[in-house]
Amino acid sequence: MKNKWYVVLVSLVLVSTLAACSGGVVPGKTDNLRTLYVTGKGEVYLVPDIAYIYIGVRSQADTVSDALTANNAQAQSIAGALKGFGVEDKDIQTTAFNVYPVQDYSPEGQVTRTYYVVENTIFTKVRNLQKLGEILDSVVRAGANNINGISFDVENRMDAETQARKLAVEDARRKAQELAEASGVALAELQSINVYSSGTPTQVSMYEGKGGTMAASTVPIAAGQMVVTAEANLTYIIK
Repeated sequence: MKNKWYVVLVSLVLVSTLAACSGGVVPGKTDNLRTLYVTGKGEVYLVPDIAYIYIGVRSQADTVSDALTANNAQAQSIAGALKGFGVEDKDIQTTAFNVYPVQDYSPEGQVTRTYYVVENTIFTKVRNLQKLGEILDSVVRAGANNINGISFDVENRMDAETQARKLAVEDARRKAQELAEASGVALAELQSINVYSSGTPTQVSMYEGKGGTMAASTVPIAAGQMVVTAEANLTYIIK
């Protein structure tokens, strides 16, 4: 019985010794692999086909009811102007509505007047950009007294995102080949790849030389271009 335990103990010692001599190398471990890491970028330029507009209506009166009535009339007039240009009901939405009192004071600090303000912000999506200038002119005439902001977007960007990712990978592969040739090494298989897309197109400045302008008969608006970007990170094993 003691001899059996002795044989087992000797076997364990031999296994431990061999593992220590081998440095504990595990099959598939890649600590000693030489790698080349590169980053590529892809860009696809698009012409915007949608505009988002925040239209503000501000009314004031001595009573809340009068202020609400005036504001509602203005909002309905603006909605009618938008629909007259083919903007659908689903693309017109109230995003903010505020009612609050305002007081005027005399030089002595006494309240001289109290009145009420109603603010209504209407969000609309315009799909016919050729009419955007006319639409803005029309809503202002209908009672809008504040255009909070205009932004542009592309409704269908899936194809552009796919193309941007493809260009990013191609750019990274080209850079990897250039670096390998310049360094006098050869590339083996691709070890890892990560691709990121910007998701939301970015507005391109008109002064970058890539943008176009959208002419309007009343209010001039420059839609320019938008760019969808993607980034690819590639790691190659060096032979």
